[in-house]
Amino acid sequence: MNVIEKINIILKKANISKVNLAKYLGVSRQMVYNYLDGDDLSKFPSEKCKLLFELLDVSSESEIIKKELTNDYIEEVSNKIFTKKSNTSTKEKHLLDISDLNKEEASMINDIVIMLKNILIEGKGRSEENSALIEYVYNFIQNLNANKELKYILAFFSKNFGYTAPNKYVFDENNQFIFESIMFSAITLYGNGGASRSKLAESHRRWEEVLAAKKEEKLSRTQELNSAKLRALRELGYDKIDEKNASEVLDKIAEIMSAKF
Repeated sequence: MNVIEKINIILKKANISKVNLAKYLGVSRQMVYNYLDGDDLSKFPSEKCKLLFELLDVSSESEIIKKELTNDYIEEVSNKIFTKKSNTSTKEKHLLDISDLNKEEASMINDIVIMLKNILIEGKGRSEENSALIEYVYNFIQNLNANKELKYILAFFSKNFGYTAPNKYVFDENNQFIFESIMFSAITLYGNGGASRSKLAESHRRWEEVLAAKKEEKLSRTQELNSAKLRALRELGYDKIDEKNASEVLDKIAEIMSAKF
């Protein structure tokens, strides 16, 4: 039995769903699935691994495998997730825990937080524009690892503002070079007044259609998940999902969804 298998057994016995674990770790449910996709903890960032060790009351992977799953131990793990006071104190303690970063990294993270806070509260009160700006930054960061072009955008503007040398490539050099060249051409066209709303109306309309198709696909996926949820509840004999049955129901939903493909 590998460490991930042992963790899943502990979570199931403690009635801890992937959603519960995601909230505890301060990440999305999809990130939890990514972390647990393997045989070891190599996909866990160090700070999240530290939180996991605290939850499981261990100090290493090997200790997890050797851990005896007594009733007292399972109850203790469960309480760390479901006891409101415990969960709150853990969140407060680790919200800005940057102890695993070096001095330069910690300084950058601190500066980013301060900059974002200043944007949010700039002027008198929180403006709709500033709130939207912070939300867009949040959405951008959420998708950084899922979309390589977002990384190219950051690199382009770092170079454009003079912080990074134009011929430095830390990502895929060929793709980054092509993307940066296209970005420069587009921004030059925009800056020189070579583009207008009327000329680009058709292009924007096609983009809107693409976005609408994506939204419809997402809605369809949501409907599939809702149907799978209702079926899972029916087959397991439950009326609703609660803290006690969440892990079992979510596993059943995953089983139903996988059978569709």
